[in-house]
Amino acid sequence: MKINIQEDYLRSIMFGLQDGLVSTTGVVIGITVGVHEKAVIILASLVAVTVEASSMAAGQYSSEKAVHQMDKTGKHTDNLILGALLMFISYFFAGFIPITPILLFDLSISPIISILLAFSALFAVGFIKGKIVDHHPLRSATEMFVIGAIATVLGIIVGHFLKV
Repeated sequence: MKINIQEDYLRSIMFGLQDGLVSTTGVVIGITVGVHEKAVIILASLVAVTVEASSMAAGQYSSEKAVHQMDKTGKHTDNLILGALLMFISYFFAGFIPITPILLFDLSISPIISILLAFSALFAVGFIKGKIVDHHPLRSATEMFVIGAIATVLGIIVGHFLKV
């Protein structure tokens, strides 16, 4: 099942989805372990996802612009603004997956729901990516899952040792 999508846009979307899930889950869970005030966790999570999505979009724009400037063949024809916008949207909405349970549920259960949703989403994104690029969907899904798990464990460790 090959889907015809401009590779630069696919990179923006996949990078945004993966990083939005991985980074935000690590931040949300790390903060939840270190702070037991729901309002602080929500504020920090919303600030983090908004700033990180903006930063990723700016980085996408700047790095892709450098590629365009270096390319003397004219083969890079993707729209820089569209790529940055795809990065922002992918990151921002993926980042809300681990934040939403914190907003909706009690702190006694919401971190577990956040992790389960984020890891499920990472697995699904990895699987879909594998299908799109026609390369071992299960391996791709497992890879994304492991990356997310490592980042989340790091967030838990930092949150645990730096509790406030």
